[in-house]
Order: sequence, then C-alpha cells, then structure tokens
Amino acid sequence: MRWLRRRLLDSATRALTRPRRHYHHRLPSHLGTLRATLHKGDVLLVDGDQRVSEVIKYLTQSSWSHSAMYVGDELWRRHPEQRVELESRFGVDARHLIVEALMEDGVVASPLAKYETHNLRVCRPHGLRAEDCRQVLDEILAQLGSRYAVGNALALARYFFPVSLIPRRWRPWALELGDDVTREVICSTLIARAFRGVGFPILPAVTPATLESAPRRWREWIRPGPYPHVFHREPCALITPRDFDLSPYFDVVKLTGLADREIDYRRIRWA
Repeated sequence: MRWLRRRLLDSATRALTRPRRHYHHRLPSHLGTLRATLHKGDVLLVDGDQRVSEVIKYLTQSSWSHSAMYVGDELWRRHPEQRVELESRFGVDARHLIVEALMEDGVVASPLAKYETHNLRVCRPHGLRAEDCRQVLDEILAQLGSRYAVGNALALARYFFPVSLIPRRWRPWALELGDDVTREVICSTLIARAFRGVGFPILPAVTPATLESAPRRWREWIRPGPYPHVFHREPCALITPRDFDLSPYFDVVKLTGLADREIDYRRIRWA
C-alpha cells in the first residue's frame, strides 16, 4: 500500500507541475534590477507557470501561487568548501540564491534567474533586526533537503473550501481535522515558521487588550487608559503567499526601477 500511495502521489505531482500552455508575463523583471533590489530575508512572491499554480491561486483568491526567500550569498559565505560546486550549478547566481519548497524536489536552493520571466512581487519585513534576520536565514537554510508536504497542502485546501457546500453534520469534522506535524513543508509554511521563530508577525488576528481580559497578576500594574493590543499567532500551515502581500508588516518593493528617477507621465507616448 505504501508503494501504491507513493506511485499515485508521484503521478499526481507530475501532472500538477506540468507547465501551462499560456502564461501572461505582464512586466519583465530585469535580472540586474532583481539582484540590486533584493535584500537577504526578502520574500519573493511568484505567479507560477505550472498547472498547480492555477489551483493555488483559485483556492487563495490571489495573484500569487508560490513564495521563496532570498538568501543571497549565505551558502557561499558559510560553506567555502562548496563554492566550486555552487558555481558549477548556479553560475553567476551562486551569490544570488533563493530557498524554496517545490512539490517535486522538496526544499532546495535555486538561482534567482529562474524567475526572471515570471510575474514577481518582493515583500520586505518592515523593521526586521539584523540579528533576527540572521536567525530567520539559519532556520531557512537548515530546512534544505526537507520534503514537500503533499498531505499538508491537501489539508490546507479544505480551509478554503466553501463550508456551505459541506453537510452541516460534517462541518465540525471537516474543519477541525488536525494537520500532521512533520518536517515536511509547503512553500509559505517554510517561511512562516522562520519568521515565527523570531516573533515577527505575518497576518495575525489583533484584538485590543482590556483590563477585564488581562490576567489577574497583570492588573496591579495596568493603569486606566489605552491598552496594548494582543496578537494571536496564526497557524503556520495556513499561511499562503497572499498573506505576505496583504500583511501590513511587510513592505512591497517595486521592481520597475522607477523609484530612483522621476517620471513625467505627461510625456508618455501612448500607442
């Protein structure tokens, strides 16, 4: 049964990762601009060109189907003995790498040039401290070689399924069914775990903290007036690429290169 299950998953993976027939590249991303813009710890959102990309975008109601983290030259600096291998595998991009979780290969390091012809968005964690950024990179690099969590991806899909279509007596079971806790990851879960390790929020629920809701041991030093907010941790397994785009704690960095010079829109020659 294990062999049969693996064969079925492999067949499904091959079918889902086939390239789409038509891909609309709206804005070319110049590789030089990418290399000059990205900082270590930036999250790169990708409009993928595989069949599974359309499924993910439909489930999450988003333009982005994949996420990766830019690690730059971290592998180059940390493992001098592997520099020759890195140059032979990635060429010029040996010092411009991203780490991503792929359905067919698991967690791997990839060259930045891989997504030069894709629609991209850069999300930069706002105010992330240097020491915390190093810890995030440590966590991401430690996951290299992990497998892709196909079962976890299927569990994620049920949370986007219209609950109105599920019979009422089955809803508690369908929504409360737990996720498996393994080292297997999906692309956005990999990044979410790394940011959670340093306490950096992505898209948590925020509620005001009141004196009545505070624990009794806190009330003696809480004074009347505005109170801080309480952040509720989001399950890492439910983080999607869209959440980094929507998060108020990540800055969206444009890749057009227009921010460095003034544009007179009145002189544009329209076709």
